[in-house]
Amino acid sequence: MSTTESDVRVVLVTAPDDETSLRIARALVEERLAACVNIVRTVRSVYRWEGEIQEDSEVLLMAKTRADRCEALASRVKALHPYELPEVLVLPVTAGSDAYLEWVKTESAP
Repeated sequence: MSTTESDVRVVLVTAPDDETSLRIARALVEERLAACVNIVRTVRSVYRWEGEIQEDSEVLLMAKTRADRCEALASRVKALHPYELPEVLVLPVTAGSDAYLEWVKTESAP
């Protein structure tokens, strides 16, 4: 198990529904922008938008990718996403299975 920060990132994206989340996930993997995208159905989001408190059911995508692919991944999400302001949060991976981290880097290489 690697215990130092790697150049792998987890990118969180929310989507309005299953169809949109699957379309985005497939595109990211097919285009090698992510090695894997997990889809977590039905998360409840509470947020402020245009001065009002909103509450919606959404789908959470967790994409695993290389640090150097995050900008391209974010651009692609924005191009595919129906939201005016899609969530794209990049989280560093500080530890993980060496073999898995290498697989992510290999599968998301340009």
